[in-house]
Amino acid sequence: MILTDTHAHLYLKEFNQNRQKVITTAIEKNVRYMLLPNIDSSTVGGMLNLCDMFPENCFPMIGLHPTSVKSNFKDELKIVEQWLKKRKFYAIGEIGIDLYWDKTFAKEQEIAFRHQINLAKKNNLPIVIHSRNSFIEIYKIVKDLNTTELTGVFHCFTGSLEEANKIIDLGFMLGIGGVLTFKNSGLDKVVEKIDLKHIILETDSPYLTPVPFRGKRNESAYISYIAEKLAEIKNISIKEVAEITTKNAMDLFKIS
Repeated sequence: MILTDTHAHLYLKEFNQNRQKVITTAIEKNVRYMLLPNIDSSTVGGMLNLCDMFPENCFPMIGLHPTSVKSNFKDELKIVEQWLKKRKFYAIGEIGIDLYWDKTFAKEQEIAFRHQINLAKKNNLPIVIHSRNSFIEIYKIVKDLNTTELTGVFHCFTGSLEEANKIIDLGFMLGIGGVLTFKNSGLDKVVEKIDLKHIILETDSPYLTPVPFRGKRNESAYISYIAEKLAEIKNISIKEVAEITTKNAMDLFKIS
């Protein structure tokens, strides 16, 4: 059985005490592939060092996170473009629009999002979308810029069945994480009606830890609890969930 964590910030300070152990533990627990989304220029070095340390297990993305879009966002985007010329990345991410924390740079977030979608198309890479309090805005932009070669995932999907179907109609995947295990999230009722071929699994470590570790630091090894919950909802084995969702991830991110 091979599991894939398609979204984990394992380079962040929360893992400073035992980062390598977290990764080796995940590998021991059948999590063979971990995809690392970038945040901004300050996180690229740590992310790439980790990928170089575990080249068969950790795969980097490059992008400017919406909450890092500030007055200097154009300089940050230039850094993304420079990195794309230097080495291989598996996606542009995580990118998007976040209207939950601060709307000061809402317009700049939209500009940065559009720019990075075009970068993804130019470099034939999928996009990893951060959407918080912004589904309508993001859906409009992706639909506007969508082409047959544009692919990606709506990371940390927690929306309605209607939103899920809109995403699927765009040709995008749904990233399902620890919220699926939360008792009153309602996500289980939505996922029940979605074909597994549209789903990839993620932890968003160190955030959104699944039950039974909710409230503690998340890590990639815990992807198994999300897979177990999905298997329970679909009334199939965890092995089948692992097989389908890992294939989906490998196809999307072109991991050979």
